[in-house]
Amino acid sequence: MHVKKGMIVKVISGNNKGMEGKILYVSTQKQRVIVEGVNFMKKATRPSQENPAGGIVEKEASIHVSNVMVVHDGQATRIGYKKLEDGSKIRISKKTNQEIEV
Repeated sequence: MHVKKGMIVKVISGNNKGMEGKILYVSTQKQRVIVEGVNFMKKATRPSQENPAGGIVEKEASIHVSNVMVVHDGQATRIGYKKLEDGSKIRISKKTNQEIEV
């Protein structure tokens, strides 16, 4: 998967196109991510000890990983991979050919 938890990403399609945020959760099996401040949904909750009144709560919903791009140096970029001489593999930005750290 081209994104990891903690990376800053930009949404490239859908209702939230153009919004940026930090990745909070990555589901590799479902190919979905939850981005902070993007794609809110409303959910009805029952009364509990921490929320005695219950009611409607807004929280982030997941979006497909193909709808986000990594932001590096202020611009959205695709991710490439480069093998080093010692056999390790690093992630690079396709726009600038610079290494991307998480």
